[in-house]
Amino acid sequence: MKDIMFLLHDPLVEKFRDIRAHKKKIKKAWAKKNKNLADRLVNRQPKYTLNRLILERYPTFVDAIRDLDDCLTMVHLFAALPAVQGERIQVERIHNCRRLSHEWQAYISRTHSLRKTFISVKGIYYQAEVEGQKITWLTPHAMQQVLTDDVDFNVMLTFLEFYEALLGFVNFKLYHSINVKYPPILDPRLEALAAELYALCRYLAAGSGAPSGNSQAITSGTDRAQTGKIDELSNESELRLAQLQHQLPTNEPGTLMHLIEDATTVVDEDEETKSCKKLFKDMKFFLSREVPRESLLFIIPAFGGAVSWEGDGSPFQESDEGITHQIVDRPTQGHIFLSREYVQPQWIYDCVNARITLPTQGYLVGRVPPPHLSPFVDNEAEGYVPEYAETIKRLQAAARNQVLPLPGLDVIDPQNLLAEGVIDRSEANEAAEKKQKWMLLEKQYHDELNMELQGITYSSSIKKPVASTEIVESKDDKAIDPEQVAEDARNLSKVSMSRKKRKLYEAMQISKERKKDKVNLLEERKKKAQANKSG
Repeated sequence: MKDIMFLLHDPLVEKFRDIRAHKKKIKKAWAKKNKNLADRLVNRQPKYTLNRLILERYPTFVDAIRDLDDCLTMVHLFAALPAVQGERIQVERIHNCRRLSHEWQAYISRTHSLRKTFISVKGIYYQAEVEGQKITWLTPHAMQQVLTDDVDFNVMLTFLEFYEALLGFVNFKLYHSINVKYPPILDPRLEALAAELYALCRYLAAGSGAPSGNSQAITSGTDRAQTGKIDELSNESELRLAQLQHQLPTNEPGTLMHLIEDATTVVDEDEETKSCKKLFKDMKFFLSREVPRESLLFIIPAFGGAVSWEGDGSPFQESDEGITHQIVDRPTQGHIFLSREYVQPQWIYDCVNARITLPTQGYLVGRVPPPHLSPFVDNEAEGYVPEYAETIKRLQAAARNQVLPLPGLDVIDPQNLLAEGVIDRSEANEAAEKKQKWMLLEKQYHDELNMELQGITYSSSIKKPVASTEIVESKDDKAIDPEQVAEDARNLSKVSMSRKKRKLYEAMQISKERKKDKVNLLEERKKKAQANKSG
């Protein structure tokens, strides 16, 4: 009851009552056929904002960043949906979601904050790191979306209304943190050509003041004729942008000013950001029509590459001799340039996840690409490491000038590590001594465990050292089975468990068995695939 009474004092409740009363007035005016009064009432409809709710729910900016996963997924979903009048999905709502999503992607691309990406059946997963927080969201594939009847869009629109306000707050803070005015003023010509993300990247590159690899990656490599043509066409929009930038500070809402106290501070780039910034450095990419353009326009500049596409408004044309890679997804090409490599889009995503430029032989046009591995799965914890994951691991070690042991090698044995050149002789001797001490301690533990299983107490073993020695020697004569010792240890520990913990332990063992069966199934499928390939 106290919660209900507390909610009744919320200012939004009073605003909702005013809106309901206002709708009754409009309905009454139409019933009296008073069109002028009805039009005036429609234009004076009361409005509300969710700024106060956001400030109450997220006292600090980091709290808002932590809660962005569902927000970004919902906004990107509605940005790809068609406008349906019957479901209350208005065109303005779709455009606003598209604008907010592009502003977020432009910031992530500009600051090189993208860390992982994965293509799945549901869509494309992204993970970025902002303010030390990892944010993961899902974007749908760029195709015609079909609205189903079993989805309650009214509930989703209620969440979307809050998420739109939240993402607007976050974008405002992030843009001011890199000294860029918000909201951005874009080139109307690029907006008309559906190149909003590229227009936002240009705006960020021009507004931040300090040039970086990303700003150069977006505009570098353009031949003089094409650059002159683009500059001539965009002079008017740049003049308008320069004029409005001086007017924006007076138009900023007062409720948002508390978020930009440290907007002028410059955050130092960490090592991970620097490595991401140099991944596609000095590379120029050209996107064909059949590839996912928006996704690649987001990813490639985030890792320091220059990118263009087939169509109007592109920074450079397909005939540019500086292009190093052309992203295609069809078997035949009209014209092939010998100075560049033609690769499939998966090569970009795999390079991003591996943080190295992978060899392009497996991603050439017409070939079946390697398996697309998820960066969100820990192969070591799952118990199965795919073959291509091992290959990528060795390529990463080669890029760092490291030496890894051969597959199947006993990495615990220091002699094998010495033979492979992983460690030197002094380190091998030290490792051998540690291994010998560890084996002695393990043997002593197994002997004590066996005596405990036989009912021999510690005091009796002290009183009768000869008998204990005979027992140890008799056990040494037999080969110690590690699996049996481990099984005995598990059985002994289960005896001392409570019923609740024992049930939990059994459930954990069942889960491990299922995971082991899954790994065995994958191994069998791998053997069958290799047999079919060799046969």
